[in-house]
Amino acid sequence: MKISEKKPSSVIDASGLILGRMASAIAKRLLEGEKIAIVNADRAVISGKKRSRVGKAKKFLEVGHARKGPFHSRRPDRIVRRTVRGMLPYKQFKGKQAYKRLRVFIGVPETLRHRTMEVLAAAHAERLKCPYFTIKDLAEEIGWKASE
Repeated sequence: MKISEKKPSSVIDASGLILGRMASAIAKRLLEGEKIAIVNADRAVISGKKRSRVGKAKKFLEVGHARKGPFHSRRPDRIVRRTVRGMLPYKQFKGKQAYKRLRVFIGVPETLRHRTMEVLAAAHAERLKCPYFTIKDLAEEIGWKASE
């Protein structure tokens, strides 16, 4: 499917935004019927000490079976997408329809470069008083290899 087939009504730049706050705000907008594209997903931040968060993520990855699942993603865009899915009533029809209206990208795709990008002020990392790190750092620690 091409990006141009389903043009998003909003493009949100995730650079420097707190993952959970951003995800909850986006989930509300998706349930209202808005189509949203998130760009620079790898630059969103997670609050807390990197060492403890990476330890929790690695422990979570041990759950399941290699062939039978549940399968856990290591890519930054998929981590962000899954976080938004956790904020939606995904098992209901309206939640599945809302989830289909979401697109998440690492970096900015060529088709969305000319669009104006929103920044959610309520989710900005400058508000944090604790340590934080990017999703890209987390993904690389748990086994994602960026292909550049």
